[in-house]
Amino acid sequence: MFDIGISELALVGVVALIVLGPERLPKAARMAGALLRRLRGSWTSLRHELEREVAADELKRSLRDVSQSIQEANPARAVQETADEVATIARDVSKNDPT
Repeated sequence: MFDIGISELALVGVVALIVLGPERLPKAARMAGALLRRLRGSWTSLRHELEREVAADELKRSLRDVSQSIQEANPARAVQETADEVATIARDVSKNDPT
């Protein structure tokens, strides 16, 4: 993420020591650590929430596709068409039956 080496960290530490002084530097470091921890926690929470939303959207899309497939297949219509075909064949057989 950031390309910060030991020398850059040491330089930041020295500047912070000069600017804040030895009395306020530990408190500032604790505050910076707490803010960083809170920021990381918020970022992790946001990432997990987004992953859950994406998973929920994928599930909804999948359910919608399956529902559409079932409606297109329409087993009741297939049964009705088969029954109509059987009735048509039965009428043809009864017309051609000489008895």
